[in-house]
Formats: sequence, structure tokens, C-alpha cells
Amino acid sequence: MTDLVPVTRALISLSDKSGLEALAEGLKRHGIEIVSTGGTAAKLREHGAQVRDISDLTGFPEMMDGRVKTLHPKVHGGLLGVRDNSEHAAAMRDHDIVPIDLVVVNLYPFLETVMSGADRNSIIENIDIGGPSMVRSAAKNHAHVAIVTDPADYAELLVELDSNSGQTSLDFRKRLAAKAFALTAAYDSIVSQWFAFADQQQRWPDSWSLTNRLKMPLRYGENPHQQAALYIPVGPQARGIAQASQIQGKELSYNNLNDASAALDLAAEFRDGDPAVVIVKHANPCGVAQRASLVAAWTEALACDSVSAFGGIVAVNRSLDAATAEAITAIFTEVVVAPDADEAARAIFAKKKNLRLLLTGDLPDPARPGQMLSVIAGGLLVQDRDNLRVTRDQLQCVTKRAPTTQELADCLFAWTVAKHVKSNAIVYAKDGVTAGIGAGQMNRRDSARIAAIRASEAAQANGWPQSRTIGSAVASDAFFPFADGLLAAAEAGATAVIQPGGSIRDDQVIAAADAAGLAMVFTGVRHFRH
Repeated sequence: MTDLVPVTRALISLSDKSGLEALAEGLKRHGIEIVSTGGTAAKLREHGAQVRDISDLTGFPEMMDGRVKTLHPKVHGGLLGVRDNSEHAAAMRDHDIVPIDLVVVNLYPFLETVMSGADRNSIIENIDIGGPSMVRSAAKNHAHVAIVTDPADYAELLVELDSNSGQTSLDFRKRLAAKAFALTAAYDSIVSQWFAFADQQQRWPDSWSLTNRLKMPLRYGENPHQQAALYIPVGPQARGIAQASQIQGKELSYNNLNDASAALDLAAEFRDGDPAVVIVKHANPCGVAQRASLVAAWTEALACDSVSAFGGIVAVNRSLDAATAEAITAIFTEVVVAPDADEAARAIFAKKKNLRLLLTGDLPDPARPGQMLSVIAGGLLVQDRDNLRVTRDQLQCVTKRAPTTQELADCLFAWTVAKHVKSNAIVYAKDGVTAGIGAGQMNRRDSARIAAIRASEAAQANGWPQSRTIGSAVASDAFFPFADGLLAAAEAGATAVIQPGGSIRDDQVIAAADAAGLAMVFTGVRHFRH
């Protein structure tokens, strides 16, 4: 391949015409002929550039409302011809095809048209055909042609031309070609998704192409010997931890973001309620509380399991204030996630140089639709988000004793938290505060016992007269297959139970609950989280 290639002729065809004036001035400085199309040509002339119309190059007028203007052998021959191939060179001479050394193209705004709510005909008209064809032709022949698809690259292009006396280097053209093929792949992916999901209403299309772009490399993966990076979807996306702004602190790691995402998802469950604080460790909540103020909620959430909270992730559902910031920074905290933080809170966090502060703006909607992806060996698992929310009216009381109003409130709070705890999950809660959390055990009885142990340790650490499991509600993310797990909860002092129901031994579990004087409600749905 030739390294330095002189640029004598450029083809420019743009939807986004930002930066065009400076680009035209730079090309003029090097005596580069400009060939252009329709609106781009008119804009270039407004800027005083000398422009050759594409119809003059091809000998055919632009036609069919601009659908056919660059789809011509004199365009693609000028892009694809291999200059040092004698047969190609002869064909170009025989057919009066001139080489094109530089292509500057961006594509019709298909995604923006879809997002604007446009009708189907407008959306179809904004599927670019000629643009991607030119991009791919130029990128394929990057040995001789430079392809620029992003206005952000105009400055680098002009530096390249200035540094090399009007020529482009092979390394530069390679980088541009890689970016160009990524662009057309993403563009086709968005178009195909629109056809499959929006236009054809397909549930599971035969082919699902997903395109993501790099947001940033991460410090490392789950372990320091693993490299990692954060990518975000190209196209429509719901706000989440990936869209948060990092205000301060060290670079983020894979675990930081994974845990912060879990914390934010749970905090978002309370976005319309009282101030709430969620503390997460290894993607599991270890303390959750709602109170009249954030600082009070922090105190109660921390008290649930202050040992696990050390080095944890904190998410809140309100803008952070100074009092809450002071309280959080009193212990070692890796990441704090919030919709916002006032100036006083930011100043307090700034004293902890390594603490990462992530601000999200509006909290994500916990009921939003969407899919969750999980990579397995040789494939990709896809499922709907677990966005189901259980209300009081959906609960079925199955015991002789019905729960009190307070027990119902505690049941629903515990159920909301249990939805975000790794299975098998058991959560004790009382008065809007988690009392104990048992996560990720191979049987439900052990989760119930571990949660009770955590609550007992919290009582000792805080000097309480008794464990907060006494008089609490207990939530189980899936049914109790045997009565042993429920009896372990009763032994810990729980008085109310919320669970999905549906076991072949439901009658035995209900009888055990009645014998223990428990009130129990069924939700009819489960919340496994693996």
C-alpha cells in the first residue's frame, strides 16, 4: 500500500453541515477540487467555495427527489479504482473516470427522524442509500482514499493535509476507514431494529443486530488482571448508570459500575416516595431505608449492616445535601449515586479525592420496558426487564389472621427490596427500614437464618434492646418450598410474610403460618435474580 496519497479531488455530501466553512477553506488552501451534491453544493457556494456539481461529474442529473445522484460508475469507479493496478487504471481512462481521493459524507438523520415521531413515509425517506454506498466504497479502498464521516474529524483532517503538503497518510486513512465501517454497521443496525420492532412488531426477530459505542475504558474488570470497558447503545436508550456524569473520584472499575447500577435501580423504586437511601455491596443491598430526610434514611440504612456497608455503594432518590454528605463520608464509601448534589454537598465530597460521585439527573423509571442481556458460552440470553410492581390490591391473604395496615406496608417495602436481592432472597423489614437481608443462598432456609443473624448483629452493634426482626415483615422472592424457611422467619420474630405462593406444599406452609400466628399474603409472582 502507498503511504502518502495526494488529495486532488474531494467529494462532499452532507446532512449535517456544521463545520463546513472551515473545511472548505482548508481544502481551498491545498488547491483541492470539490465535487458536491444538491444542498451541500449550495451551502459551499454560500461560503465562497468553487464547487463542481455531481451531475457535471457523472453526466446525469440528480433525479427522483435526490434518491439517485451518487449511485453512478463515475462516482464509485473514482472511489474503488485501485490506482496502482494497471487494469483498473486502464478502465478509468477508457471510461473517463477521474479519481476521488477524499470523501466527506454524513448520513440522513434516520434515528432523529424516528425519535421525532415522524410518519412512516418520512422515516423511509430518511433511510440513506447513496451515502452508505460511498462510505463503504471509500473505506474499502482506504489504500488510496480517505473517508471522513464525522464533523469532529475535520480539524484532524486539515492538520493531516497541512502536515503532509496536501497528502494523507496510510495510518490516518486506516483509522478513518475503521470509523466509517462502524458508522454504516450502526446505521444499518438501527434501521433493522426499527423495521423489526416498530414497523413489523416482531417479538423475537430472526436476527437482532446490536451496536454500541465506547464510552470509556475502565480501571479493570471484576479482577485487576481482567481488562474492561463501558459501552453504551447506539440509538434509543433509557437513562441509567451508564449515562451518569462522574463529578469526581478515581476511574471507575467494572465492579463499581455493576454495583452502582444495582443501587440506582433499587433507589429508583422509591423515586416518588419519601427520601430513600440504598447501600449495596457486591450488587446486593445490605441496607435500605425511607425516612423524612436523607440523612435520617442514611443512618437507618447503615444501621442494618454497617460491616458490609464499609467500602460499599450508596444510591439515593433525592438531591444530596451537606448533612447527608457529611454522614456518608464518615465511613469509607466507593461510589455515591444521586440525581444531583448541592454545592455544599459537592464541597464535602471533594475532600474525599478517591470517592466517585455520580449524578444521574432524573432517576430511571422502574416500570420502563426493555430487555436484559446476559452473555453465556456460545450465546446471548435475552429477557424482558423485571419491571413488574405489586400493589396492595393484588395481594391475597391466605392465613386466618389478616395483616395489619402497618404489616402490609412493611410487606410491600420488604418485597420491593427483595426484588433486587440475589436469589434465594429473604428480606426482613419494619417501619420502612430493612432489618436483615439474606442473599444468594442455595436454599431459602439459610437465607432466612443469615438475614436474622445480620439483624441480631445490628442490634448488638447499635445497642438496641432487641433485633429489628421482632415484629417485622419478611419477604421471600420465590415461594417457600417447605415450611422450614417460614418457621426460621417466625423464630426470628417476623409477624407477617409476603411471598409468591405456588408451591405444591402451600397448604403445609399456610398451616405452619397459622400455627405460628403469622399473617401471610401471596403475590402470585416471583422475582428471581441470578
